[in-house]
Amino acid sequence: MPQSDDRRARGNETLDQIHGPLGREVAARLAKVAPDFADHLVDYAFGDVYSRPGLDLRARQIATIAALAALGNAEQQLKWHIRGGLNVGLSRDEIVEILMQMAIYGGFPAAVRALTAAGEVFDEIETAAAEESLQDDA
Repeated sequence: MPQSDDRRARGNETLDQIHGPLGREVAARLAKVAPDFADHLVDYAFGDVYSRPGLDLRARQIATIAALAALGNAEQQLKWHIRGGLNVGLSRDEIVEILMQMAIYGGFPAAVRALTAAGEVFDEIETAAAEESLQDDA
């Protein structure tokens, strides 16, 4: 398998571990607009960086959530990575603590935006779980 195929396979595997089916959906939507960018996202971000051995995926999501929150202008990506953090074992309480810690360095406005985004993700997950439970009971 050529090196580029290895990167793609590693990237897709890592993307799946963090984001489940949503990761591939996001990559596919990006590919419709900018195929090369979608390739870079999977190959470089997830195939090269996220799959490095120095940190596990949980630690990488902690760093990513804090960085996106501090930026204060990446709400969609922040929500995506909050979900990813939950998928790799972070608890809601840990995500809130990450955002509170970030407030020291990123500022309170960024923390308010990030905590609001986290609350929206938590609410979406609860709503989806409740709807699924109702369907199971039917």
